[in-house]
Amino acid sequence: MGNKSEIYLAGGCFWGTEHFLKLITGVEETQVGYANSLTPNPTYEAVCTGETNAVETVRVIYNGDQVDLEKLLELFFKTIDPTSVNQQGGDIGTQYRTGIYYTDATQLIVISSAVEKLSKQYDRPLVIEIQPLQNFYEAELYHQDYLDKNPKGYCHIHPDLFELAKKARPV
Repeated sequence: MGNKSEIYLAGGCFWGTEHFLKLITGVEETQVGYANSLTPNPTYEAVCTGETNAVETVRVIYNGDQVDLEKLLELFFKTIDPTSVNQQGGDIGTQYRTGIYYTDATQLIVISSAVEKLSKQYDRPLVIEIQPLQNFYEAELYHQDYLDKNPKGYCHIHPDLFELAKKARPV
C-alpha cells in the first residue's frame, strides 16, 4: 500500500463517523461495515439484534505522508463520548460502542498513547474498545456515503465538527 495505511474506527452510527473522516486531508477512502462479528456476513437487521456482537465501523485508508494515525485519532476523539458504554448520541446498543480496530501491531503503540493522553481529560474511565481487527464485512450499499446521499439524514456528530475536519492541518 506504499505510504497508505488502514485503521478501523467505531464511533456510534457509522454514517456520521464516515462523513467526518472522509473530510480529513489524507483520508483517501472510507467504507462502512461491521467489525469483529461472530456471524459471517451479517445484515444490518442481524447486527441490530446484538446477537452478532458486530460493531458499526468505518474502514479508513489514509496516506501517512498527509495525515498520521495520531492526528486521525485526535480528530476522531472529538466526535465521540469515550466514557459512554454502547451509546453515542441517540444511538443505543452494542453495535454503537466505540472502538479502534488495528491491522498492524505497530499501530497499537500509537493507539495506546493517544488513548492514554485522552484519558487525562476525563474523570471517568474510558470505554473505547481496542482490539485487533478479526473481520470486517461491508455494510449494505444504502449505508455507504449515506450523509452525502441524504444531507439531512440523522447524525449524532455536531455539524461544527465537520468544519473542523475540513480545516485539520495535514502532517
